Amino acid sequence: MHAHFVLAHPEPQSFNAHLVRSGTEALSAAGWTASVSDLYAMGFDPCERAEFYPDRVAPARFDVQSEQRHAAQTGTLPQAVMDEIAQLERADLVVLQYPMWWHLPPAMLKGWFDRVFAYGEVYTSQLRFENGRFRGKRAMLSVTVGTSPATYAFDGRSGDIDLMLWPVNFSLAYPGFDVLAPFVAYGVEAGLRYSDPAAIDARLVAIVAAFRAALPQAATRAIVPFNKMADWGADGRIVPSAPVYSPFIRRKQALDLE
Repeated sequence: MHAHFVLAHPEPQSFNAHLVRSGTEALSAAGWTASVSDLYAMGFDPCERAEFYPDRVAPARFDVQSEQRHAAQTGTLPQAVMDEIAQLERADLVVLQYPMWWHLPPAMLKGWFDRVFAYGEVYTSQLRFENGRFRGKRAMLSVTVGTSPATYAFDGRSGDIDLMLWPVNFSLAYPGFDVLAPFVAYGVEAGLRYSDPAAIDARLVAIVAAFRAALPQAATRAIVPFNKMADWGADGRIVPSAPVYSPFIRRKQALDLE
């Protein structure tokens, strides 16, 4: 089994980087192989640009999907993108490791999605969800947040963590990954500033131990459910017989909040 980590944190000594190092060690001890894309250390450019496509299908106007598809068809996608796709293709498990910044992943990781999940190469209208390129592979988010589990509960001040992570999980499901329940490290950033040092050490040690234990058990970790292509009608809306897994895709326009 092979795991690939995508690390999106600018500091090599960060707790996020430490989790990746600890995770690769734990998997190696369990007989896995592992690789890492440290996006900041690599100098990965997260901004999709016309300059990446010298053989343009439409030089007068930069249309990202058209150029990605043309590059996929002609074998001219940027090497940095093809390298990342090759890493995903090789992996049985992909782990995205990042801190929650302003309720979202760092811009670096969003740009990685924009460029690496290239139209025509990673997905098409026919090559997605249960028919996706990466079907049979697993992917998991590993996220650090600043405050406690209570603040990220359904009624917490930071927002429901499952809802906040849904768009990123959905992006993984789109090209066919089986999306595993996320690993969330609570009380990392804020805790380092405001907590008692002994409490910080104990919390971080426990997080690392839980992460190391979870990774080799990826085959039995819960899967986040998403609808399949058959669950949508010709108009793109969910059909009456399909299951509903999330408020993001539902049958009722207005939600009963109380």
